[in-house]
Amino acid sequence: MTDLATRPGAEEAPLGDAADDLEPAATAPIDGSGDAPAMAWAPAEPAPRKRHLALWIGIPAAVAAVAVVASSLVLIAPGTSVAGVPVGGMTPGAAADAIETRLAETTIVLTGAGGDAEVTGADLGASVDATALANAAFAANPAWNPTTWFAAPIDAPVRIDTDAATAALRAAAPELYTDPVDSAITFDPVSAWYVASPSELGTGIDIDAVRAALAEAFAAGVTVAELDVDATPVQAESPTFVAQATVDRLNSMLASTGFYVGAERTVPIDRAVAASWLTVASAERGTYVVTADAAAIQPYVDGLAPLVDRAAENGTVITDSGGDVLREVAPGISGRQLGDTSSVASDFATQLDAGNGVFSLPVTEVAPVITTLARRIEVNLSQQQAFLFENEQVVASWYISSGRDGFNSSTGSFRISAKLESQNMGNPDLTKAPYYYTENVPWVMYYNADEALHGAYWHNNFGNQMSHGCINMPVDAAAYVYTWAPMGTEVWVHY
Repeated sequence: MTDLATRPGAEEAPLGDAADDLEPAATAPIDGSGDAPAMAWAPAEPAPRKRHLALWIGIPAAVAAVAVVASSLVLIAPGTSVAGVPVGGMTPGAAADAIETRLAETTIVLTGAGGDAEVTGADLGASVDATALANAAFAANPAWNPTTWFAAPIDAPVRIDTDAATAALRAAAPELYTDPVDSAITFDPVSAWYVASPSELGTGIDIDAVRAALAEAFAAGVTVAELDVDATPVQAESPTFVAQATVDRLNSMLASTGFYVGAERTVPIDRAVAASWLTVASAERGTYVVTADAAAIQPYVDGLAPLVDRAAENGTVITDSGGDVLREVAPGISGRQLGDTSSVASDFATQLDAGNGVFSLPVTEVAPVITTLARRIEVNLSQQQAFLFENEQVVASWYISSGRDGFNSSTGSFRISAKLESQNMGNPDLTKAPYYYTENVPWVMYYNADEALHGAYWHNNFGNQMSHGCINMPVDAAAYVYTWAPMGTEVWVHY
């Protein structure tokens, strides 16, 4: 066989991959003549491409690994449970749904007197804060942290809706229920007092026991649990002691209800009238709410002015010449005038709602006029006259009899220091000083030791000196001065 490289007319070609791609091909079959068949080079089959299997197998494995790592960042650790609900491998959202679903489906069978009736967590209005619990489970036990796997269960406090639970239990076991009777508050018009009727117990199923059984089953992961029940006493929503406390407050308020000026209950309000202003109604949790009607109060407000307004009573005081008060003739009493009452009815209603029946009225004080009378007595020995001065004006005068020679009346400025309506003067033993004795001397007003102004019924020689030193006056004049001049009145005796 001729080598391709030496064949006539054959172009030289480098050996290599091209030569590898060529292989001999028979141009004619071998026929046995002994001649070898002619051979020619034909293109070889294309070499198969190199396959990078390791690369293509490794990529999905890496992606899967990344996915596992990523999911571990949002999943709760395996073996984690909230109460009796396994939440491992779940997202917090899915775990919250699982918690709520399990609680809603947990069933309590009421055995005994309950007749095997069944109620579910959903019937009882049971709830937990599933979202917060799931988030807490994830925060404490994330899947990416193997040390938190298979941690202790997380407690889940269970609540139930009392109204929903009562309705469900009553429907499930009606034979165990009798309605309690609430205490009631009424106003007795005969006694004019609020009174409370007593409440009566009912019967029913102990809701706290049902809640405890549900919580225990839920925590244990038990979907059905039994509770032996019987009729237990059920307190009235409005028990007697609550109603009585309200009654006591109302009666106390009615005892003092009225319109006040200062501490004075100027316009008292009858208990029955005040009660007619009030509405007492039941409120939440067995309590009572008191509401006053401002419209019912308004007519009483409209009639307040003539009952409240009062004119001032003027006063009079007697003073000395220096202004010091010697006697209060009339003290003077302030008057008052009712102020703006446009909001009184509504304001009083608000007070009554709060339990306060004492309403202070807006009033303006009207001050009294106080008249001052500055009084003094002047005795002129030269004229043998006494003058009464009031605010420096002579208001009365009389002739008097002062001490005769040897018993002359003392001069000077004095004040009345003692007053007697009647007195015996002198000494019954006329052999002894002062050598005179006069009984029942009227209207005596001492001003200087034993010297006095007084009435003299034993003579009518006024205008002349007659006495043993006292100032004798006509009896009627002395009586007038006795009333007119209070203790401490100034007496000026001079010539």
